[in-house]
Amino acid sequence: MPHKFPNDFLWGASISAHQTEGAYKSDGKGLTVQDTRVRDNHEIADFTIASDHYHHYKEDIQLLAELGVQIFRFSISWARIFPNGRGEVNQAGLDHYQDVINECLQHNIQPIITLNHFDLPQTLEDIGGWSNRETVDAFKDYAITVFKAYGQQVKYWLTINEPNVMLLVDQKILGKQIPIDEKYQQFHHLMIAEKYAFKLCHELVENGQIGPVPNISLVYPATSKPLDNQASLYFNSVRNWAYLDFSCFGRYNAVFSDYLKQKGVTITFAPDDEALMKENFPDFIAMNFYTTVTVEKPTDKNNMTEGISDQQSEDIMDWGFYKGVTNPYLKKNQFNWTIDPDGFKTTLQTLYDRYHLPIIITENGLGAKDDLTEDGKVHDPYRIDYLKQHIEQCLEAIEAGVDLFGYSPWSAIDLISVHEGISKRYGFIYVDRTEKELKQLARYKKDSFYWYQKLIQTNEIPPERR
Repeated sequence: MPHKFPNDFLWGASISAHQTEGAYKSDGKGLTVQDTRVRDNHEIADFTIASDHYHHYKEDIQLLAELGVQIFRFSISWARIFPNGRGEVNQAGLDHYQDVINECLQHNIQPIITLNHFDLPQTLEDIGGWSNRETVDAFKDYAITVFKAYGQQVKYWLTINEPNVMLLVDQKILGKQIPIDEKYQQFHHLMIAEKYAFKLCHELVENGQIGPVPNISLVYPATSKPLDNQASLYFNSVRNWAYLDFSCFGRYNAVFSDYLKQKGVTITFAPDDEALMKENFPDFIAMNFYTTVTVEKPTDKNNMTEGISDQQSEDIMDWGFYKGVTNPYLKKNQFNWTIDPDGFKTTLQTLYDRYHLPIIITENGLGAKDDLTEDGKVHDPYRIDYLKQHIEQCLEAIEAGVDLFGYSPWSAIDLISVHEGISKRYGFIYVDRTEKELKQLARYKKDSFYWYQKLIQTNEIPPERR
C-alpha cells in the first residue's frame, strides 16, 4: 500500500500550558491547581519553570516552522487571563498569547487552542472547582474573552482537555480523590461548560470550528465470557462514550445512566441545561490516543489488582462492573504502558462510525528516557518506531473511510510529566534540563525531528533505513 497522505492533511505538534510554560507567577498570572497540588514525589521537576516555553516561545515556534508543521496545538492558561478565575482581566496575559499567535502566523502555522488543560485557577478550586456551578459561569466569561481577543486570527478551538481522564484518574492528574457523587456532578458541569464553548465559538468566531478533546482508549473484553463483554460495555461507556454522547448527541449515554443509577448518583441540572445540551454541537472531534484498555468482570473483591502489570490498568477497578487487566498480546514501553497501533485504527473506525464527524489526533506519542550526546544529538529510534506504527494506522483508517484530517502528536518539545517529571520525555525537541538542574534550557533536535520533518515534506512515511 502506498503510504501517501492527502495533500491537505494537517501535520502538527502539541503541548499544554502548565507542562511547558513555567513562569508560574510572572506578569500577573494567578496560581492554578497544578501549581498548588500536593505532590508525593519531591524528587521530580514541577511546573514552576517547566520547559520555560513562556520565555522560549519564539525559539520553539521557529523550530516548529523548521520541522514543517502546519498546526500547533497549545493551551491557554486560564489564570494568565483571569488571575482569580473571573473578574479583572490581566492584560499582560492577553498580550502574551497574542504574541504567541502572531509568532505562529508569521511562520504560517495555524494555532489550535485548547481553552483548559487540567489547570483550573486555584481561586475557583477554593469555592469547589467544577463541583460549583459558578465555575461554569466563570468559564463562560473566560471563553468569551479569548474568543473575542483571538477569534479574528484563530479558527480552530478545543474545549476542555480530557475531562474523562481528569475525573477517572483524579489522584494522578489533580493530586486528590473526588467522591463519586461530586465526581459526576463535576462531569455534568464540565460538559455543560463545553456546550457553552460550542455556542460561544459559533456566535463570536467567524468561520470558527470547535471540538471536544477527550482521551479515547477503546476497551477490549479480556475474554469471550459474556460477563467480560459486559464489563467492557460499561467501561467503554464510563470512560469514552458518556463524554462524546453528551458532546455530539446532547444526551446522557444509556449505559452510563444505568451505571450512575446503580451507584446511587443523582445529577443536578440547571433550568436551561437540557436545551443547551440539545442545541449546541461540535464541528469535529479531537482525539488523544496512547493505547487501548482491557477489562474483565471482577470476581474477587479482595484481589482487584490480579492480572495488572501495566501502568494504565492500575487505575481501572470498580467492583460489580469492571477491573483492568494487562493485555498479554501487547508490548510495553519503558514506562510500562502498553502499545497497540492496531487498536489505534480500530478506535478511529469505532469513533467515526459512532459519531460521523471529522477527526483530528491531538495527542499520540511515546514517553521515554532520552540521552543527549556530547555532540548535541538525541538518538530516539524507539520514538520513530512508535510514531511510524501509529501513523501507518492513521493512513489505513483514512483508506477505510475515516474522515481524519490531521495528526498533532505529543509533544512538540520535552515537557514535565505530571507524576514522572522531565525524565519521561515526549518531544521532537529536547529541552536540556534535569529534574533538579535547569542548566541553560537549550533546545536540541532529536532524530525523530528529522524523521517527522521528512514525512511532512513528502506526505509519505519515510522508508526504513538500511
